[in-house]
Formats: sequence, C-alpha cells, structure tokens
Amino acid sequence: MTAFDDTVMLHAQGLAKHFVLHNQGGVKIDVFDNVEFTARQGECVILAGPSGSGKSTLLRSLYANYKPQAGSIFVRHGASWVDLCSAQPYQILEIRRDTLGYVSQFLRVIPRVATLDLVTEPLIGQGLTEGAARERAATILTRLRIPEALWSLPPATFSGGEQQRVNIAMTFVQDYPILLLDEPTASLDTENCQTVIDLINEAKARGAAVIGIFHDADVRGAVGTRFYDVAETRQAA
Repeated sequence: MTAFDDTVMLHAQGLAKHFVLHNQGGVKIDVFDNVEFTARQGECVILAGPSGSGKSTLLRSLYANYKPQAGSIFVRHGASWVDLCSAQPYQILEIRRDTLGYVSQFLRVIPRVATLDLVTEPLIGQGLTEGAARERAATILTRLRIPEALWSLPPATFSGGEQQRVNIAMTFVQDYPILLLDEPTASLDTENCQTVIDLINEAKARGAAVIGIFHDADVRGAVGTRFYDVAETRQAA
C-alpha cells in the first residue's frame, strides 16, 4: 500500500466497476474504470458528471455496498488502514459504525421504530449513556426542523423532505471522520438546505473528509473544495 500523509482519510486507487445483466443475455455495462482520487481532512470532494455517469455507483462502492471488479479503497480507520475491497464483513461493519457515515437518497430504517430511537441508537452503540444520546439526538432533530410531535413516530409515514432530514440526522448525529453524501439536499426547502450546508461545513471544520453528490450548483459552491469528474473515467475506458 502507498504511504499516505496524515491528512489523507480515503484513497481510491484503480477502481473499475461494471454490471452484467444476466436477464438481458449477459449484456455488460461499464460504469467507471481506473477511478483514482484522495479525500483529505477538512475538504469536500464533489463527484461530478452528468446523470448516468456512475456517481452514485461510485459512492455506494466507497461504502462497500458494491464491490468493484478491480482496485482498492483505502480508509483510515482509527490508527490503521483498511482496504474496503478486500475487507472482511466484520471490518466493514466496524468501519461503518465508527468511521464512515453515509447519507443516501432513500430512507432505510427498521419499520415501526420511533424516529428519536433511530437517531439515538448509533450513539448508544458508541458507548454514550441513553440520556446523553437522546439529548444529542433531540438537538440534531430540532436543528433539522423535525417537529417534536413526530419524534415518537416511525419516519416511514413522513413526507419525503422529512424522511430525508431523518436520514441526515442519523448520520450527522455522530462525528464521523469520513462522510459520503448522495444528494442530501435534493428534497429540501431553502431553510433546511442551508442547515445541511452548515452541518457539512462544520464537519469539514472539525476535520472530516466529505465526498458528495449535489445536484444544486449553489450547494456545490457552498460546500465544495474540489471536483472529481467520474464521466472522464468512462471516456478513458
């Protein structure tokens, strides 16, 4: 493994991903090839490219939801480095718990679990007392304008914008060293969009490395440090 300086939190090297459509006669769809970039403390790398260029697939690969056919994803996990492409399942779960936060475009929660409990649970898993965890969860839910009357309800019944804010709360309630954000502001109004911008910039200020997809040019301008064009990897292939 290449030696990295102390500011590097994630390094993708030589990543290639394709899908085979077995129900379509084995058609192969190349998504990206030879992806290589680094995310450092205190910066936000914007994944750029038109719709269909592979941005979300790349982000899911960085979270180990997809396994690339080639390459490595080195993540700084505590005092060690782990390659997510060859990591054991228990290592991936540990990294997701302590190091790698992910906000997707879709709400994925256990049905019938109250919103406050969903946001509280990961903090208790990290060793906080229930009281401290619930206080911190209440703070982030209030900041994201989820009415307190909804905290005891499961978020599957909420509006699209409310569900997305619960998604954001479940990740930003923790101080993850690395954040992966897939269109976190897509269904939000102006006020809540600004709150998410503030949360991202606060995460950068404390030293988090952020990698994100943002459809809104104003949001990209407000949080982005630099761009990585995923479409160029497909053209190179």
